[in-house]
Amino acid sequence: MDKIARVGLAAELLAYAQERGPVTVGLAGAGQMGTDLMVQLLLMPGVRLGAVSTSKADRARETLRFAGYEAGAGRSAETPATVDAAIEAGDVAVVEDFRTFCAAGRIDVVIDATGSPSAGTRIALEAFRNGKHVVMLNVEADITIGRYLKAEAKRAGVVYTGAAGDEPQSTIELIGLAQSLGLDIVCAGKGKNNALDFSAVPADYEAEAARRNMNARMLVEFVDGSKTMVEMTAIANATGLKPDVPGMHGPDASSERLAQVLCSKEDGGILSRPGCVDYTIGKGVAPGVFCIVKPRHPRILERIADLKVGPGPCFALYRPFHLTSIEVPLSAIHAVMRGTPHLEPLDHPVGECIAVAKRDLAVGETLGRIGETQYRGFAMTWEDARAAGGLPLGLAEGGVVTKAIKAGEKLTYANCEPDASLEVTQIRKLLDTADARFVGA
Repeated sequence: MDKIARVGLAAELLAYAQERGPVTVGLAGAGQMGTDLMVQLLLMPGVRLGAVSTSKADRARETLRFAGYEAGAGRSAETPATVDAAIEAGDVAVVEDFRTFCAAGRIDVVIDATGSPSAGTRIALEAFRNGKHVVMLNVEADITIGRYLKAEAKRAGVVYTGAAGDEPQSTIELIGLAQSLGLDIVCAGKGKNNALDFSAVPADYEAEAARRNMNARMLVEFVDGSKTMVEMTAIANATGLKPDVPGMHGPDASSERLAQVLCSKEDGGILSRPGCVDYTIGKGVAPGVFCIVKPRHPRILERIADLKVGPGPCFALYRPFHLTSIEVPLSAIHAVMRGTPHLEPLDHPVGECIAVAKRDLAVGETLGRIGETQYRGFAMTWEDARAAGGLPLGLAEGGVVTKAIKAGEKLTYANCEPDASLEVTQIRKLLDTADARFVGA
């Protein structure tokens, strides 16, 4: 295997590392995705894990040993200087406070794998203040205030990017290919991996989560559709594609029929118009992503059909996999070596993911995390969500119910009060005020 020449990005990365040293990552979070990254970063040449922030230092050290780091890896560090010293010694620094490695000179780029919109906001802003690029694996934070974080990154002269391997970036790869070929974009999205159950709660999925070595709450975030709604909102906000209807269609469209279902009604499909984001629960698509395209010339339509892509007039460009955390380091590499993002939001919002009640909610209830028992995500156009006064999903945690809410009803600013002490809430309020001025202009 060593005799196979490195090509493409691998060759570029090797040359970079030989000249300047490996791309060095500070990782925030050591949960499921963080654990994957601790393993993956050791396997890739030209990139390394420099530090990890976690409240469970002993577990992080166990993961480092499991990943294949030398015995004793995971040096405790309480200052930026001791983080740098650990990295220079070939070790991985383990810190309790992400601010410690954000200020370390040896860290090139920060990956946020916390899954918390509030934590992700604080991590990104601290990284920018210290001149670090940020890879936001935390899509929940991105759809809440991503355009603000992008602006702050540019102000700091660094890169803010979504993560390779997650469905939004994988889908945007296909969208970019289609656009570069002059194909019209009809719809883009994903196949849903897990069975869809809008009322799912962690207690019902403990056994499955244990079999899959997952946290039950995180599994439910996928099962109840929240993660799909978040991901499609991220695609919308990065491209201008919109949900066709609130909640999207989510048809049972197999890979063979995808392009004939998720196309406009004039072409025999279910969409009211082209230019949408959506998902399918049909067979043969998950865990992949897709982009439905329509050629502009009959000759191109004929050629694509002749290549067995489908019968037309619309065709599904399809990536049958996404490698989640395994691919995430590629975004860190791009940010450091090329100074370019893999995915970033537009300057103005297009989609919104709000919260919808899973069960009746009583006045005074404090809202827990996404994937628990109280609410789930629900994707809409930004205009529809604004008209409804919908509470963004990323602001729900820690909020308080101020008026009784029935199961199935939207959480809104009229019946919930988000936690005003959180920086993410304060920033979102600034964005909403600016958006109101933009709409009124």
